[in-house]
Amino acid sequence: MKKIRLIAVLLGIFLLASGCQNLQKKADTQDTWSRIEKRKTVVVGLDDSFVPMGFRTKSGKLVGFDIDLAKAVFKLYGIKVDFQPIDWSMKETELRNGTIDLIWNGYSKTPQRAKKTAFSKPYLKNRQVLVVKKKSHINSFKQMKGKIIGLQTGSTAATWYDGKQKLLQAKSTVLYDTIPNEFLDLNAGRIQGILLDEVYANYYISKQKDKNSYQVIINDQVPADYFVVGMRKGDKTLQRKINEGFDILQRNGTMQKLKTKWFGTAQ
Repeated sequence: MKKIRLIAVLLGIFLLASGCQNLQKKADTQDTWSRIEKRKTVVVGLDDSFVPMGFRTKSGKLVGFDIDLAKAVFKLYGIKVDFQPIDWSMKETELRNGTIDLIWNGYSKTPQRAKKTAFSKPYLKNRQVLVVKKKSHINSFKQMKGKIIGLQTGSTAATWYDGKQKLLQAKSTVLYDTIPNEFLDLNAGRIQGILLDEVYANYYISKQKDKNSYQVIINDQVPADYFVVGMRKGDKTLQRKINEGFDILQRNGTMQKLKTKWFGTAQ
């Protein structure tokens, strides 16, 4: 009986691994543009708490720079954008499995992500910054030594922090599903810093009643990163359409208008 159970378990593991490999192969080779064009809908996966790229207003309406940009691009092709909130740590898996067609939500281009995902051309420059409370008297990355830092699971900040960098070495880290939860713990003193995208930090803090209680710390040795749209490697046509859309929006002034609307500058 034990032998039969073991064989059944091993068979299940084999089938699961085989299924994952088939899905990955399909994602790497299949061009889905004709299907998207036929149904006139493209599904975008996002973290709907990521200000100012894609987030909910108090009334529940989904707004943001990436929301406006995605709609503007696909309007050129007569295609509606269906925005699907996802667990950000599972974004590449959702893309591979076909649950979503694109990752479009302050998604930075990194070597690690390039192994699984194809990218559009960059459309916004970004960098990782440290946010602390002013009363902590922390003024540099080095002063986080012995402190606790918050990171969003699956974020560029988490990837950079866990890499070979030596600029920022905290005593311990706490992982969060969303950045607003990081700010709750920072305000409560449970963590002493948050490493996150500069565009998020600046926008979020500017909307807080106690905005002057925060300090954004920049270290010029942290490399800049760039926001891109993530897609399956097989979606060559989709990639080309998005890049062409960016070019059109750049020429007709829409890209600059959206940047001014959400960031107060053409960036």
